[in-house]
Amino acid sequence: MGCFFSKRRSSQKESPPKGAEEPPKQYSWDQREKVDPKDYMFSGLKNETVGRLPGKVAGQQFLIQDCESCNIYIFDHSATITIDDCTNCVIFLGPVKGSVFFRNCRDCKCAVACQQFRVRDCRKMEVFLCCATQPIIESSTNIKFGCFQWYYPELAFQFKDAGLSIFNNNWSNIHDFTPVSEEVNWSLLPENTVIHDYIPPPTTSELQAVRISTEANRSIVPVTQGQRQKNSDESCLVVLFAGDYTIANAMKLIDEMVHLGFFLIQTKEVSMKAEDAQRVFQERAPEFLQLLDKGPVIALEFNGDRVVEDCQNVVKEIFKSTQTFVSQNKETASRDIDGFYNFADIQMGM
Repeated sequence: MGCFFSKRRSSQKESPPKGAEEPPKQYSWDQREKVDPKDYMFSGLKNETVGRLPGKVAGQQFLIQDCESCNIYIFDHSATITIDDCTNCVIFLGPVKGSVFFRNCRDCKCAVACQQFRVRDCRKMEVFLCCATQPIIESSTNIKFGCFQWYYPELAFQFKDAGLSIFNNNWSNIHDFTPVSEEVNWSLLPENTVIHDYIPPPTTSELQAVRISTEANRSIVPVTQGQRQKNSDESCLVVLFAGDYTIANAMKLIDEMVHLGFFLIQTKEVSMKAEDAQRVFQERAPEFLQLLDKGPVIALEFNGDRVVEDCQNVVKEIFKSTQTFVSQNKETASRDIDGFYNFADIQMGM
């Protein structure tokens, strides 16, 4: 019995010597790398070119404030970005998981990719935008919008890290919270606008290490017409179902159709259920029901004379072994487009 109790005593936790301090407990959050807010802020700068390289922001929040005549480039993904009281600045913001909020800014030129975009108390801005939701302006005037077009090798991965789809871009669907009768507070930039003229690549040796292109045909985000006036009364809907090369196939189809002289109006990436397919694809829905469980679909709207016929021919040539939905004729194309995008807007809370 004595042996039994001796083992029991030896297994008990020994008390520290009297007067000795216990070491502090270690928690998981104590072992995280400390974040210095100054590393995620540009403040009070004038006539400078500054930025952050890929991997240097890594999903943190960022603040830009009180800058004048600066060129600012954030070549990374972030959580949210607020831009306050900036004047005459060029600003590029890589993918932002949450919101981008401009307040009290003047004469700024910006390229932005984000989930939510808002402008308040701003004047005279040109914004090249990719926004997953409806952009909002408030108490602002002379705000002009164009479609985001930019490339560098890390950008596609940053979109994924930020949870953004390159195909969900509502850049031209602006909501003005404070409209003024007989005045227009916002407009769309001309179709032939060259983004390089507004937001040139950086000139510092550090930031030039990022291999940038502003050519439309290299843009990670497809360049769309948005709500500009269509060039033809004929449009065509193409829906690509999830597979190993869906994104690559969508981009290849866009390249082919634009090369033929057609216009890409809008794009969307969204998940569909069986009842959604019945409503959108109607009598052709049974062809696609088994494909819906594989992942989201990508929809593309093209516009131009003879677009339905030429699009059908291109799809047959490129996607011989890939299942796609293509409008069957000019008469049903409008129904297809309205049906799909009405569904998609409801799905995305638009």
